[in-house]
Amino acid sequence: MTRALFIVDVQNDFTEGGALAVTGGDAVAAAITRHLQSHRGDYEIIVASRDWHHADHDNGGHFADGEPDFVDTWPVHCVADTAGAEYDPELDTAAVTHHVKKGQGIPAYSLFEGTTDEGESVADLLSAHGVVDVDVVGLATDHCVRASALDALAHGRRVRILTDLVAGVAASSSEQALAELAHAGAEVTTTAQV
Repeated sequence: MTRALFIVDVQNDFTEGGALAVTGGDAVAAAITRHLQSHRGDYEIIVASRDWHHADHDNGGHFADGEPDFVDTWPVHCVADTAGAEYDPELDTAAVTHHVKKGQGIPAYSLFEGTTDEGESVADLLSAHGVVDVDVVGLATDHCVRASALDALAHGRRVRILTDLVAGVAASSSEQALAELAHAGAEVTTTAQV
């Protein structure tokens, strides 16, 4: 088995009621939990990422000083050790083999920009476990899911985006992201089709 599952940023601040809530975030969390219950054995490793920003500064300009532009600057979100940075309660993380924190003091969108608490990079994890194929799920389709999937492709992995296990900030930008990923070589599919 050489497949990994990437669960990208399914956190309270990105689901309903959070600082940067994505519509459908709670439903995605619950759907990923159901997927794990029936498909845990399909994956060599399961990597879950979280934004984990510092509270005491702007994280390299990631937190807006004034009005955010929602492109490069954002409202305060996913501050380390706060409820907003924790996984959504609908996501059961019992099957997760590796937890990755990213954005610690800097802007970060891809889970490849993070590390485990032991300091392991995602690229090293994939190589150590002989992972060739990666399924990508989580939040948000048009930002961190997109960046993580593009980085997986850049690292020479075959990538599937499971579209019934993602949600984006906006429909149009999510469609653009999925089209970009397909053009880059990712398979855009659903859990029912795999």
